[in-house]
Amino acid sequence: MRLSFISTSLALCGGTLVSAAAVPTLAPALPISAFNTTKIFVDTTGTYIKPLNLTDAVNLVVDKVADLTPKINAAFAAAATCSTPRVRVEWESYPVKDRLEYIAAIKCLQGLKSSGGFPGSKSRYEDFASLHQSLTPNVHGNSKFLIWHRYYIWAFEDVLRTECAFTGSIPWFDETKFAGKFQDSSIFSNDYYGSVNVGGNCVTNGKFANLVVNIGPGPTNSPPHCLSRNLDNTKTINGDTATFNACYNHADWPTFASCLEGVHAWGHNGIGGIMYDMYSSPGDPTFFLHHAFIDRQYRIWQNANSNRISTISGTDRVGNPLTLDTTVSLNGLRPTITIRDLLNTVGDKLCYKYNV
Repeated sequence: MRLSFISTSLALCGGTLVSAAAVPTLAPALPISAFNTTKIFVDTTGTYIKPLNLTDAVNLVVDKVADLTPKINAAFAAAATCSTPRVRVEWESYPVKDRLEYIAAIKCLQGLKSSGGFPGSKSRYEDFASLHQSLTPNVHGNSKFLIWHRYYIWAFEDVLRTECAFTGSIPWFDETKFAGKFQDSSIFSNDYYGSVNVGGNCVTNGKFANLVVNIGPGPTNSPPHCLSRNLDNTKTINGDTATFNACYNHADWPTFASCLEGVHAWGHNGIGGIMYDMYSSPGDPTFFLHHAFIDRQYRIWQNANSNRISTISGTDRVGNPLTLDTTVSLNGLRPTITIRDLLNTVGDKLCYKYNV
């Protein structure tokens, strides 16, 4: 027997109180194995994309590509600085009121119709999952990974603000504090995102209980399935401070970017379920907390050397050298821009920073 769960709550969406969309008939959980898509995707050398542990991070060597990027003078950096950057706050320091407003904005987005430009999407929220799914081969396993995801997370925050009346900034999950014990974070409670330790089954508590996912797993779409998680702290333990510090110690961009991408995988794989799927992991709203955290790690590396907000190197998926004029696309979700617009988070385009 199937049960329908109908919500009668109201959500503030676009400045107007509207009835929240009815929750569809509860969708089934897919097998845990369905989300292990890392072996579907290989990098340009034919190597499987894999997580990096501390030893891997310390010893990582990436073939260097000559830095073809012209240096940017101080005048460019000064002109690009915004006067009042938004501040992204770590989740445990985020006031309860702000947490609830942020989640309400996500639920608003889940209740809005898809823009129609993203295959399989049933809502404005799933436009983001479909976009990520379609571009996964281009923005993973190469030096564009951190740059593209920075713009992607910024766009999600911007859409929440422009379409769902969100007035705050996206929070981030300090995974180093909870390495090996993700279940202890208030994120994974009935008050917020629901349980993480559900053994690959549907998440049935929290604000995203019984969420139906239409994108993925992998590069194609299965029938509608539920938001599922499968906590594995033997994986989350690897996302500790020492491992991230090992990435910081790599001075060149291609090696640092590869290191951080490899270490970031532990957050995905440790939460499991939808988050384990490289393609459609944004179907789990924890994705955005996780990637805001990764973007913060990237910003820490940049803060250690001011040249890192005005230069770039490495190559894209097909081996083209990255330059300041290399374009970054979100397939129309937001305008295509260049890498030079994305390097400095307190520049005019992005205008945000982190609280610590």
